[in-house]
Amino acid sequence: MRLSELKSGESGMIVKVNGHGGFRKRIVEMGFIKGQMVEVLLNAPLRDPVKYRVMDYEVSLRHAESELIEVLNQQEAEQWEREHEMDATPVPAGSDLLRRATEAKGHVINVAFVGNPNCGKTSLFNIASGAHERVGNYSGVTVDAKTGHFEQEGYRFNITDLPGTYSLSAYTPEELYVRRHIIEQTPDVIVNVVDASNLERNLYLTCQLIDMDVPMIIALNMYDEFLESGNKLDQDQLGKLLGVKLVPTVGRTGAGVEELFHHIISIYEGHGQFYRHIHINHGQIIEKYIDTVESLVRVNPEPHHNYSARFISIKLLENDKQIAQIISDFENYEDIIACRKRCQQDILNEMQEDSETAITDAKYGYVQGALRECFVNVHKNSHSRLMTKTIDSIVTNRYLGFPIFFLLLYLMFYCTFNIGQYPMDWIDSLVGWLGKSISNSNLLGDGPLKDLIVDGIIAGVGGVIIFLPNIMILYAFISWMEDSGYMARAAFIMDRIMHKMGLHGKSFIPMVMGFGCSIPAVMATRTIEDRKSRLITMLIVPLMSCSARLPVYIIIIGAFFAHHKALVLLGLYTLGILMSVLMARLFSRYLVKGDSSPFVMELPPYRLPSWKSVFRHTWEKGRQYLKKMGTTILVASIIIWALSYYPRYENSSDGEEKTSMVANSNELQMKNSYIGQLGQMIEPVIRPCGFAWREGVSILAGTAAKEIVASTMGVLYSQTDAETEQLDDEAADEARLSGILRKSGMTTLSALSFMIFVLLYMPCIPTCIAIKNESGRLKWAFFTIVYTTLLAWVCSTLVYQVGSMM
Repeated sequence: MRLSELKSGESGMIVKVNGHGGFRKRIVEMGFIKGQMVEVLLNAPLRDPVKYRVMDYEVSLRHAESELIEVLNQQEAEQWEREHEMDATPVPAGSDLLRRATEAKGHVINVAFVGNPNCGKTSLFNIASGAHERVGNYSGVTVDAKTGHFEQEGYRFNITDLPGTYSLSAYTPEELYVRRHIIEQTPDVIVNVVDASNLERNLYLTCQLIDMDVPMIIALNMYDEFLESGNKLDQDQLGKLLGVKLVPTVGRTGAGVEELFHHIISIYEGHGQFYRHIHINHGQIIEKYIDTVESLVRVNPEPHHNYSARFISIKLLENDKQIAQIISDFENYEDIIACRKRCQQDILNEMQEDSETAITDAKYGYVQGALRECFVNVHKNSHSRLMTKTIDSIVTNRYLGFPIFFLLLYLMFYCTFNIGQYPMDWIDSLVGWLGKSISNSNLLGDGPLKDLIVDGIIAGVGGVIIFLPNIMILYAFISWMEDSGYMARAAFIMDRIMHKMGLHGKSFIPMVMGFGCSIPAVMATRTIEDRKSRLITMLIVPLMSCSARLPVYIIIIGAFFAHHKALVLLGLYTLGILMSVLMARLFSRYLVKGDSSPFVMELPPYRLPSWKSVFRHTWEKGRQYLKKMGTTILVASIIIWALSYYPRYENSSDGEEKTSMVANSNELQMKNSYIGQLGQMIEPVIRPCGFAWREGVSILAGTAAKEIVASTMGVLYSQTDAETEQLDDEAADEARLSGILRKSGMTTLSALSFMIFVLLYMPCIPTCIAIKNESGRLKWAFFTIVYTTLLAWVCSTLVYQVGSMM
């Protein structure tokens, strides 16, 4: 609990003091240190500040300050003892237990990983925490904070992997998120992950962290590549110049991780001799104006929302709007802003450049000066750089770039079908055998329960689970392209096209990620700086064919396009891309106004993907797919079966009609069921597209999750007529369902129309929620639902009607 939560007369033992810089130092100097008892004496008449007793003297703190001090009272200690089942022997009463619990609580260290994109931060996080987070060789893989745990030397580390960011300005959502986390969550130690082979660029972020005055250590990552380059670095000297300990690490292998966390413990316990706070020297002119603004900021009581006064002053001179909002409640706010304006004008007059640019240049100047003293560049082209140069000359070639890109896509779809066919057939046979065994078993009598298991659960879930190998192969290809660095090149060669669409080259990455799943693709739009491109990309990502649609394609292509599987599938994905191009162009011109930002994107060196990383990512996606089978798809299959099973159809007509009913009993049952009635209600709307009521019901069910389209088809087509039952003895689920589709009245043309509708119509509900969250407006989620569904209906109708005339 926090010290501010204790009531008058209560006491507790201090576990740790959070906060940064001068505030934390002042509090610690006043006696608020770990292991000391503190007692609440009384509150001021207005409940703030509060008087405490610590080290046998009295001191007052405001609520804002006491909230940063963690304490443990006797009740919490006893609760902690019960939860952790300390020892079976009697535990001493009183402060002994409190001290033991405090000591244990004090051995929990909160660590945040901060660094540039492509510095290996997430790889290092995965090695340390054992987490299975996504690692990709392009900017923007980590679009939200990930958490993990690590234990060493009796300490437990709560690790947070923050989004990759180049600075702590207010330019992108990632920068604001990282800054807000550092201030609001107050991690005990910041691990600044730095790419050892690109020090000058990476250390700019380090300088901003130093301005924040936070406990920090530098992980000099990818140190193996640095050694290979032949460059020389005096780590101790650079550490002294920055006031931060540097520890070489290799995120790919885990080398140096143990030493890194050993030094984190030293910093946390106050034994880190290497850590000392310095001020980045911005030069005599800028420093003078920083001090001028800071003198007015310091008039106000600390903590300033846990920001250091110097950091606030620097950000004010950089025109940071969020910082200006934070200090808006200061009594001398108007004086600070007026002073800021005068200082900015003076900097412009004296240095002939605006204050933001001058401060940025000064930081890079400080980094360059530090590196001149301790870094030697031998200008040797490493194997990695030579390989990158050679591959780039081919894959980004003016004439070869696009053919290679589409060839890789074709290869991906070819392998998805052809290699995936073998394990799919095995699972298919197993599912078919299971359904037939239960159907022929005498353990369950004929009735609703057996029908539920065979026609609902096995037909529904089994009809989707067989496509697990195909989806895993698709994800393996996408993972390989991301990890190798090729995905960034794809964005590079597509930037001209993206610009013509009114988008940013970075928009291509979320679009390609949409081939896997639309939800992380929508979240990945955070890496796009300007709002216009970000919003348009969000709106067109659902037009990318996600892997959840793949089972539907496989079923229908297997039934009607068996000799051109990869080509038809590539055509569907290409159609999605072309429609996204068209809609982006329209949105850019008529819907979303604003200027596009320039294309600035890092092209990281190529790296051979780790098979372990690719396999782990593929397995994680497969595990998520299986989890969805046991939850969303299972529930949906049961609901669809129940709606198709009830009400039971009873025919009391004459003999001729009864004969007809016997011949088509299942068909009549389906038509007269609840779901059949619903399907027949919407059939007039979808008839121009060439669909019958079953396809309409499948499309409606797919609004929850696109996999449900396939499972619904499995349930609705699991029983049709007597002829179909012969197929049950000759084929497993996928082949059987394809055979049923051919007999259902669906033609090649209507099958193509149906796949186009599934490709284009509204995204699943979770994707709509992601669009609402990322755009900040519910109207954009509703707009996406409406425009995609309308687009799907128009395209499907055109294909079917024009095709019918031809």
